[in-house]
Formats: sequence, structure tokens, C-alpha cells
Amino acid sequence: MSPTVFKEKGYRFFFFSREEQQIHVNVVSSGNETKFWLEPKIELAKNYRYPIHQLREIELLVEIHYDELVAAWKEHFGG
Repeated sequence: MSPTVFKEKGYRFFFFSREEQQIHVNVVSSGNETKFWLEPKIELAKNYRYPIHQLREIELLVEIHYDELVAAWKEHFGG
């Protein structure tokens, strides 16, 4: 199951799985995908085909929705 936390500007922000213990969010749109760590700080983890200007836009959305993302992670995965 891949619960969607929110969609904005054509991006889907979701949790793919708990493949790592570290809190993170996956983002997809138009065949592109990226992953950002949320803790201990917001940081790009992986990028598949997003140009740098879109990564900056996605990172800004992660910053804006940070509390929502962390709360959704904890609710979905526990802890």
C-alpha cells in the first residue's frame, strides 16, 4: 500500500513503504520520481529524472508540508 499524503502542483507525495527506518517521502509526476529524507533534516535522498528546478520546487513543498508529512508518517507506520 502506498498512502498518498497530498497532491499539489501535479506532484503526488506519498509513502511507498518502510524500506528504511528513516522518515522520508516519495514524490512522483509524469514518470519522474524522487525521495526526500524528512529527518534528521530535509535532504534529497534519490532522484530519477527530475531537473534541478523541479527538485527545488518539490523541496519547497516538502518544507511547507513538513509537519503534515511527519505526522502522516507516524500515524501510518507508528512511532
